[in-house]
Amino acid sequence: MTARYALTEQAKQDLAEIADSIAEARGLAPAEQVVRELQRGFRLLAEQPDVGHLREDITDDPGVRFWSVYSYMIVFVPTAKPLTVVSLLHGARDPKDLADRIREARLLED
Repeated sequence: MTARYALTEQAKQDLAEIADSIAEARGLAPAEQVVRELQRGFRLLAEQPDVGHLREDITDDPGVRFWSVYSYMIVFVPTAKPLTVVSLLHGARDPKDLADRIREARLLED
């Protein structure tokens, strides 16, 4: 049985924006590669949610974990059934901006 995961609307929008940005800058093939790797990350997290880690420099929400794929962070809730991907964020963003995005996404999730 394949472990299940769900993407919030914010995460779906993030994924589309990542794909569009990469496709515009580097072409369709690299964009598809990054999307495939992110999706592989989603499946891994659904199967092994404990591999994620806390980022107290970004959020003090103990229910949120992070996993990196290339330069992107998958922000997810490992205890949700199914595992919920809250947002996808570029690792070079300002931590305060990241915290605000996570807080907004978590509010929409409730």
